[in-house]
Amino acid sequence: MTKAKPAGELPPPDVFDRMCPSRGVLEHVTSRWGVLVLGALNERGYRFSELRRRVAGVSEKMLAQTLQTLERDGFVLREAHPVIPPRVDYSLTPLGREAAQLVAALAHWSEARVPAVLTARAEYDARPGR
Repeated sequence: MTKAKPAGELPPPDVFDRMCPSRGVLEHVTSRWGVLVLGALNERGYRFSELRRRVAGVSEKMLAQTLQTLERDGFVLREAHPVIPPRVDYSLTPLGREAAQLVAALAHWSEARVPAVLTARAEYDARPGR
């Protein structure tokens, strides 16, 4: 006989279940801009314009959306200072630092393995029928 779950109790997380909230978290952390923003903030705190320069290629709109998403998920701390001109600093929360260290390891692995990937691509593209 199965025990009934109390109302409001969530099932255990399962990233392979399409309805599991962990999928959204994974998507936010591992998106192209999410990885790069977390990686940059893992180095140190940044102001918005500094962060935009550090994460080359991100548009102002995408950076703002990414920061807002990561802040909502509890990874990024946004501190607005009441000065003129306005100043906003971004840094990682403890949860964000944990996520950033994990994605930083993946990013560093990606950098180190570029030669092997380029070789694999060249071999694949050289196969007959390609």
